[in-house]
Amino acid sequence: MLKYLFDWFLFSSCFIAGCALLMVVQTNQLLSLHYDIYGYLVFVFFSTLCSYNFHWYLSADATSENERVRWTLHHKQLHLVLTAIGGIVSIWYFFHFVEHWIWLGGAVLLTFLYSAPKLQFGPFAWLSKIAVGKTLFLAFVWMYVTTFLPIAIDDHHWHAASFLFCTSRFLLIYAICIIFDYRDRDYDKKAGIRSMITYFNERGINNLFALSLVGFAVSTIALYFYGFSALTIVLLLVSGVITAALYPVAKKNFSDYLYYFVLDGLMMFSSLLTIFVSNK
Repeated sequence: MLKYLFDWFLFSSCFIAGCALLMVVQTNQLLSLHYDIYGYLVFVFFSTLCSYNFHWYLSADATSENERVRWTLHHKQLHLVLTAIGGIVSIWYFFHFVEHWIWLGGAVLLTFLYSAPKLQFGPFAWLSKIAVGKTLFLAFVWMYVTTFLPIAIDDHHWHAASFLFCTSRFLLIYAICIIFDYRDRDYDKKAGIRSMITYFNERGINNLFALSLVGFAVSTIALYFYGFSALTIVLLLVSGVITAALYPVAKKNFSDYLYYFVLDGLMMFSSLLTIFVSNK
């Protein structure tokens, strides 16, 4: 029963939606943002629920071996229901923030375009042929929704620390996305989905991963010079250290629980630390 409940929580995308929510909470806390925070948190949770369930509804043939796809094949109707619920709530709160429609519209478009190549007809199928930056694109969407967009809605905190925090978060997420793409590279090649990971050899992928984490560390440490405490910097760096340590393990162990719980969870892990430990 516990495994069933955990699988439901994880594979229904409630977990990843919760991760997005906590990442927004961290952005609000560390950058001292002021806007309708609770309304935006609802928007982010349900829009993430909508987009991920829609993506997985279209991805049931990704592989025949992993736990998530087997779960998806048995719960496709649930994916549709959660997509609909998430979509309805997201649309409601989209109009709640309608004065920021340009920024929100960008988030909606970017999120849809990530899953659009899964729609194998018309111009959508063509997108898979040109999506060389698939990994970059996904990392950017996550940074945009959880970091850049709250700053844009607040519109009073455009300063160096904001851009450094955006960069730090983007590069950490990008490093994590590289691991996912490494696992999926054979499927992506067969499906005709292009990314830098499908082009690079093993050494190139390792260098790209290392470069991402170095950039993450540099941009994070630089926040110290813009008012962030040494404790907060250390807490932010923890996720990068764990990601680096797990990299050789994740290249050999393709467990869904490692990827969709541990690695996805690393995106928001520092949020848990700073929310309860740091005052900035």
